[in-house]
Amino acid sequence: MSHAPADHYDRVTAAWGLLLGEELHYGVFSDGISGLADATGELTRRMIDGGQIAGAENVLDVGCGTGAPAVRLAQEFGVHVTGITTSSEGIAAATARAAAAGVSERTRFEQRDGMANGLPDAAFDRVWVLESSHLMRRRDRLIAENARVLKPGGRMVLCDLVLQRPLDLAEVRRLREPLTLLRAVYGDARMEQVSEYRRLAEASGLRVDEEHDLTELTRPTFDAWAANAVRHHDEVVALIGEQATRDFADSCDVLRGFWDDGTLGYALIAAVKP
Repeated sequence: MSHAPADHYDRVTAAWGLLLGEELHYGVFSDGISGLADATGELTRRMIDGGQIAGAENVLDVGCGTGAPAVRLAQEFGVHVTGITTSSEGIAAATARAAAAGVSERTRFEQRDGMANGLPDAAFDRVWVLESSHLMRRRDRLIAENARVLKPGGRMVLCDLVLQRPLDLAEVRRLREPLTLLRAVYGDARMEQVSEYRRLAEASGLRVDEEHDLTELTRPTFDAWAANAVRHHDEVVALIGEQATRDFADSCDVLRGFWDDGTLGYALIAAVKP
């Protein structure tokens, strides 16, 4: 079975709408927020704040998923959003979502690689990277591309899973079984420490001016996902099979453990192009 991002997301997109919720990403369970839909919306709001989306005209959404954040940005701020992903299923779902929301004129979705997007220099006021960078092995190319397509004065905002501490080869070998499970469920991911994102941004001429550790606030996401796996069990099995459904439920336990032992976490950074 292929773990390449495009193949993986083409296979799991429909099931993940049931398991991860409408926005297909982690939630921020800050004060007064208990439901997954509100929590994922809160993460999107923090991205909006970090990216200073109000006042932007053109936004590039790198790894746009099924288009939920792009549609929200177009609806709430009237911006024009170009969403890119390597998944044909994602493109189809995002295009349909935008049409249903009446924002097709302000959104477009294209199959492009975030590490070599082929878009013009200085074409966007904002670059938005919500939980997709961990699937792009060449993070240096991703960040360099983001910087290239930004206009001077533009901003990049990025959130994702991160390493909380370095892992040496011996520890990677010791964790082979849980890491293999995560790879099977979530695709061929590789996490970095926040310091590496900061270094790459600065090496590409960006100045990081915001950095937020969201590890504690995202941890309840795994309880919500596990509950969805029980609630929608039969529907999910029909889409991806019994073994993949069981693996997803087990992955929630693995991720809780990695959050609790300080291996993995979650962070948001924002940077400006001088």
